[in-house]
Amino acid sequence: MKLAVALWKFARGLLHVLAGWWTIHFRFPQFGQQQREASVQAWARRMLDIVGVGLEVRGQPGTGPLLLVANHISWLDILVIHATRHCRFVSKSDVKQWPLIGALATGAGTLYIERESRRDAMRVVHHMAERLRAGDILAVFPEGTTSDGVTLLPFHANLIQAAVSADAPAQPVALRFVERDTRQTSFAPIYIGDDSLVGSIWRTLTGPPLDAVVVLGSPQRAQGRDRRSWAAALRSEVISLRG
Repeated sequence: MKLAVALWKFARGLLHVLAGWWTIHFRFPQFGQQQREASVQAWARRMLDIVGVGLEVRGQPGTGPLLLVANHISWLDILVIHATRHCRFVSKSDVKQWPLIGALATGAGTLYIERESRRDAMRVVHHMAERLRAGDILAVFPEGTTSDGVTLLPFHANLIQAAVSADAPAQPVALRFVERDTRQTSFAPIYIGDDSLVGSIWRTLTGPPLDAVVVLGSPQRAQGRDRRSWAAALRSEVISLRG
């Protein structure tokens, strides 16, 4: 029975991905910006419903210009944040080439970065600052990779420089996944080390129902801090928000 339910969720999820691809290619050209953002948020919320992940949001999403600074646990994180509020993510450039997923990410407004290239990092920071000055909401995972959902890796400060340069606020965001019935931390969605994406997805589909808990702190400004000290302060705030 559990296997049949998981396969059903997987099939519905795949159809939903295809529907998102169709919307981006054939409907987005006729949509205004607000329609696109609402469509992305609705699509993300529906995908969470399909895979059996509830959404619990604590705190108030800020308005642009704003840099969301979140911890990173799972492939679900982007869906969870998009379902909370629309934003533009900064992601590694190879995501753009992924079948279907790349098209969805690009359609949602993702900014891509060549992580191995210092020059490209500077280009992206400059572009991020421009978008923040234009009033956009951007989101980054400054750990640079996923962690285990319990500990938090050091925050890389490079992308925080965009908010410093644009004099834009940053909002700390703490993510957790919990089993709905027990409220205990769930490790099913984690995607670290030797974990495969397929394995993480399968554990999520076959495990007990989950809730994604999003805790939003208060937006804050650099107030004279450089990017490194501000990144450290934001990391401390994310740890505090996770409780």
